Amino acid sequence: FAKPSDKHKGCHGSASLDCSRSVSVRNRGTHTDKMSVNGCRVNEKVLTLDTMNPHVKCVEYAVRGPIVQRAVQIEKELKTGVKKPFTEVIKANIGDCHAMGQKPITFFRQVLALCSYPDLLEDSKFPEDAKTRAQRILQACGGGSLGAYSASQGIEMIRQDVAQYIERRDGGVKCDPENIYLATGASNAIVTMLKLLVSGEGACRTGVMISIPQYPLYSAALAELGAVQISYYLDEDHCWSLNVNELRRALQEAKSHCSPRALCIINPGNPTGQVQSRQCIEDVIRFAAEEKLFLMADEVYQDNVYADGCKFHSFKKVLFEMGPRYSEKVELASFHSTSKCYMGECGFRGGYMEVVNLDPDVKAQLTKLVSVRLCPPVPGQALLDVVVNPPQPHEPSYNTFIKERSDTLSALAEKAIMTQEILNQSPGIQCNPVQGAMYTFPRIHLPPKAIQEAKEKAEAPDMFYCMKLLEETGICLVPGSGFGQQEGSYHFRMTILPPKEKLMIVLAKIQEFHQRFTAQYS
Repeated sequence: FAKPSDKHKGCHGSASLDCSRSVSVRNRGTHTDKMSVNGCRVNEKVLTLDTMNPHVKCVEYAVRGPIVQRAVQIEKELKTGVKKPFTEVIKANIGDCHAMGQKPITFFRQVLALCSYPDLLEDSKFPEDAKTRAQRILQACGGGSLGAYSASQGIEMIRQDVAQYIERRDGGVKCDPENIYLATGASNAIVTMLKLLVSGEGACRTGVMISIPQYPLYSAALAELGAVQISYYLDEDHCWSLNVNELRRALQEAKSHCSPRALCIINPGNPTGQVQSRQCIEDVIRFAAEEKLFLMADEVYQDNVYADGCKFHSFKKVLFEMGPRYSEKVELASFHSTSKCYMGECGFRGGYMEVVNLDPDVKAQLTKLVSVRLCPPVPGQALLDVVVNPPQPHEPSYNTFIKERSDTLSALAEKAIMTQEILNQSPGIQCNPVQGAMYTFPRIHLPPKAIQEAKEKAEAPDMFYCMKLLEETGICLVPGSGFGQQEGSYHFRMTILPPKEKLMIVLAKIQEFHQRFTAQYS
């Protein structure tokens, strides 16, 4: 394979299956290796660390990594009466909205309840607009049931509704429902597109540009696919902005050992919470056109914009407003999900991908690839339909829907400002404005003694910090090393999702811990 990223050096290509090398596995206290007829040691188990897919061993996903596993253990210990300096574990590590207390949107749940149990359509407690939506969805389902398979690309009526939503969002830019692929959340669609993009051997192996810090889905998927990660760094000193000169630097360095083919953008940003300006998006599109790169726009936080002067611009809208020189040339896949924004319906796994300027033959291959998985979850498709087709002003559920939507987004905006302000009051913590999304990614300054002790334990310093924070306070965060960061800098990611009162407790505990930690290692 081509030269791997720094994150995975020594991983790709190092796990080739060599029968002269064997890992002893104990079974009931005895070695189970046996001699094969050719003199090589083989294990009684067919699937071992030696024989498994080597790329899987390179996969890392910090959001649910060792810190979270330890948090689960601590929760069990608390339930059994083990004494701790805290009474609960607060998982601020993941954007799981409803688990953190965000309330579901009433209209969405009403429609889903009606679709799941159609007998409720006779119940007078449900508003007529919810019943109308549910009946329309059920009529588009096989046998009138959410339990039936759908077309692999998704229910046609729902794809049409998604296309109309995109046209409204983008000020009339046309959207063809045939370019819409419903998916098991945005993550599934992103991985599917990466599968299409990755090919080649050696210096011709596909390279994919991803931001650092990044959402670990990208590095994990690239590791699994054996692709080359091309890291470009966001500018922390300028609110995690994206600079095209940095894209050029990363691209030129990568060309010596791989074939760069795709550029991934997360806007609004995860874990960094920045919102890209329209000018930045135009610059990225020009860069992709010049370098013949496939653009992947992860836009799952498009409703989560809080900062004054910031606005979400979809890559597709900007692309088409730049004129045919770009709109007829640049290949783009954009992604959205029901898991974030004001919906927060992570468990339903609803989402979609829109492809633009995709080669027709490749599109046929994409359709074939998604058909292997049969179809996305139909309840998730139903949820997506009401997200893109919410109550209208003349309908009975409209006022409640608007109030719940506004209340959710306003609360997030308030917590975004509060998080930044409180963290910046702590010596040794620097927090950029949370312009959008659901997270903050503050920089933490660690004493040299703490860094040294972490290295002696073969731990990343911010992993060391976050693990001690968990053990002493019960607060579960994700170390910045799990997302990537500039050498010598340390961060953590935390979500702003907890209710305001609990978030204030979390922030106060982080402040107190950081002071103790700094004093202990100074």
